[in-house]
Amino acid sequence: MSDREAVAHLLRRATFGPTADEVDAAERAGPAATLDRLLAPGRADRGAAATPPPALAADPYARLTGESTREQRQQANAERREQLQQVTGWWLDRMVAAEDGLTEKLLFFWHGHWATSAQKVKSARTMLGQLETLRRHGRGPLGPLIAAMVRDPALILWLDGQKNTRKAPNENLARELMELFTLGIGNYTEADVKAGARALTGWVVDRRTGVARLEARRHDPGEKTILGQSGRFDAEAYAGLLAAQPAAATFVAGRLWFRYAGTEVPAPGGLAGADTAATLRALFSTPAFAQSRGTLVKQPVEWLVGALRQLGIRPSALPEQQRKQLLAGLNALDQVPLRPPSVGGWPAGAAWLTTSSLQARLRTAGMLAAATAPAVLARLTAAPTAGRPDALARLLVVDDWSARTRAALTPLADEPRKLLAAGLVSPEYTVS
Repeated sequence: MSDREAVAHLLRRATFGPTADEVDAAERAGPAATLDRLLAPGRADRGAAATPPPALAADPYARLTGESTREQRQQANAERREQLQQVTGWWLDRMVAAEDGLTEKLLFFWHGHWATSAQKVKSARTMLGQLETLRRHGRGPLGPLIAAMVRDPALILWLDGQKNTRKAPNENLARELMELFTLGIGNYTEADVKAGARALTGWVVDRRTGVARLEARRHDPGEKTILGQSGRFDAEAYAGLLAAQPAAATFVAGRLWFRYAGTEVPAPGGLAGADTAATLRALFSTPAFAQSRGTLVKQPVEWLVGALRQLGIRPSALPEQQRKQLLAGLNALDQVPLRPPSVGGWPAGAAWLTTSSLQARLRTAGMLAAATAPAVLARLTAAPTAGRPDALARLLVVDDWSARTRAALTPLADEPRKLLAAGLVSPEYTVS
């Protein structure tokens, strides 16, 4: 693999849709320096700084009382949906604008890992707060991340933590915490689930403020035995027990490999996720990662955000109707941020390659091609007609077209926007 192919592969997986100019710069720097730059902590990000989170009004339900009418409740629900759509649109715009693509892509990974849906949480401010928590802790060690998440208001609401009391322990959060978020099946017992639920008792969320707090009278302060250790564990101590388990580092590393490298190439032995940045460095440096090139089906959000970046399209600059079309496209592709289908998160691989998803990609690709920035389109049309498929490959950071794809693209060379749309739905672009 050439240096250009190596850095293009790294940038495609570690970030959202690298541009040709970004690949050029990475090729000049070399693979090692490019990885160092991606993982450098505290990088200045002018794009993210210019795309601050929306200033949301208080939860519309906060103004309701027991005497509120049905119409007033319906209006509050409509305002809640509008706020959630506002946050979703903002996050898509930030994914496109961010210069620190690794951090933004990692945030999307954690969102799918700690899969929490606005369909149940309903509060845009609470969902936005969870994103801020994941962004704050997502690059570091597992301990602080798990400790923050067991007290995260959105996760508590999503997994019924507010129903968990000393008199009636609710095991939902404790079970998913161990099964899906930290340890994986086989690394805990039913007794651990029951004791873990007791450790998490008492946490409630104030729907008006979106703040989680511990109600001492609802908490079980008694001694518990969890994962072979005994003590009067509360939520924070329980989180510490989970983070200290070797299985946690192994499990999280496996999930990172699954999302960043796929399943076609087995994860190398010894990959551990106790510190996320260190795990990503090891993951991107292993020969197995290089061998995974061309095997990972892009998730719809990855596909869309990458195309927006490469075509010079900022969602916030589009007319409202086109912004709605972007979200409608993601909805048709079954992946809308803030709305994972279950606590298990989104599927992967061939699950995204259905007949209906192809039709949705075709429609969205046509819209993207029509909205392509003039300067980007000019790069394509500057090439001689016969060379436009190669110019398109450079624009979309595709290493090369197969003979079959090239044969399909060549007749479209005189129609640049159709050529763009066809490139966006090609196998070489859909699979990275």
